[in-house]
Amino acid sequence: MEKIIEVSGIYRNFQSGMQSVNVLKDINFTVNKGDFVSIMGPSGSGKSTLLYIIGGLDQPTSGEIKLNGKRNIANLNDKEASIVRRRDIGFVFQFYNLIPDLNVEENVLLPVLLDGKKKKDHEEYLGEILNEVGLYDRKKFRPKELSGGQQQRVAIARALINNPEIILADEPIGNLDSKVGMDIMNLFRSLNLNKGKTIIQVTHSRESSLYGNRIIHLKDGEIEEQENLKKEVTNYENKTPINV
Repeated sequence: MEKIIEVSGIYRNFQSGMQSVNVLKDINFTVNKGDFVSIMGPSGSGKSTLLYIIGGLDQPTSGEIKLNGKRNIANLNDKEASIVRRRDIGFVFQFYNLIPDLNVEENVLLPVLLDGKKKKDHEEYLGEILNEVGLYDRKKFRPKELSGGQQQRVAIARALINNPEIILADEPIGNLDSKVGMDIMNLFRSLNLNKGKTIIQVTHSRESSLYGNRIIHLKDGEIEEQENLKKEVTNYENKTPINV
């Protein structure tokens, strides 16, 4: 299998007064292209910190993060890290992080515009993505006119607009009820199985973790166990998107 992410010897320490708090301790694992990995553990185990380091939103105290065997992204400067985040990685957060004054398509196109690209060159792909997430008929709506599930679908579409290989999701259904959360997880699984996206999510939910093929269990900043799951191959191409 082709490795897409290599995490080697990651430590993350935070200074609290005169004390150094070890949040992550010697984290090592690889993610293959097409994997759907869940990072689980109790509150304070370092799950989100690890995800942010993988995505270049935070830097480790020591260790390496390689994407596609390339240079260590943990050593990139702010400008270089921003380019990687816009082009190679899509982010989905628990609270959506949408711009209230922008409509759906404007929110989705933000990474394109920030990357200095032309809107017109992405209009066809924008339509495909909005149809994929079931929001084509709401493209002119603003966030306040959408339900929580619909806002999360906008966030997912935004993560996809630059067609990254990797999607990182931090508690993506933590702010949604169980039915809407299941629809969002089905969408992630469809993106993984049918579009080949490599997904890493942080979740407290065992049920959510079962949508993937692997679970990394963290405890006290260390990997306690890595659990492989049977990956059910289901064709979701003809699944009608649910407007939630």
